[in-house]
Amino acid sequence: MRPSWDQYFMEMAEVVKTRSTCMRRQVGAVVVKDKRVLSSGYNGAPSGIEHCEKTGCLREQLGVPSGERHELCRGLHAEQNAIIQAAYHGVEIQGTTLYVTLQPCVLCAKMLINAGVKRLVFKGQYPDDLSEKMLTEAGIEMEKFE
Repeated sequence: MRPSWDQYFMEMAEVVKTRSTCMRRQVGAVVVKDKRVLSSGYNGAPSGIEHCEKTGCLREQLGVPSGERHELCRGLHAEQNAIIQAAYHGVEIQGTTLYVTLQPCVLCAKMLINAGVKRLVFKGQYPDDLSEKMLTEAGIEMEKFE
């Protein structure tokens, strides 16, 4: 039996996350429109910056719990990198679907809203009620991938 498009694109996000350089959690994201991949991203340090694998995890060193103080991290989130890659290459992502291996945090949710993403398919749960509330308020269709 052929996999659904959601399954197919979520598998792609799972492959993308293998490029992550984060020591705590690997996340992958794929931006899709009309069954075509427009952009992808994984979490990790910005281009030209030492990866946490080499410098150590700042969040671990400071004892920062998951879901808090996002600014205390060298890395960008997968969703952020997917949006940045689209912008860098001049690809419009308004009206797209984002497939991501972890529910977005509130910072990423705000970026997805302003980028014009219309549908979000996510796999893992993330402890951020405000993110879910804002995405719902913005009218972004959210689906937990099972």
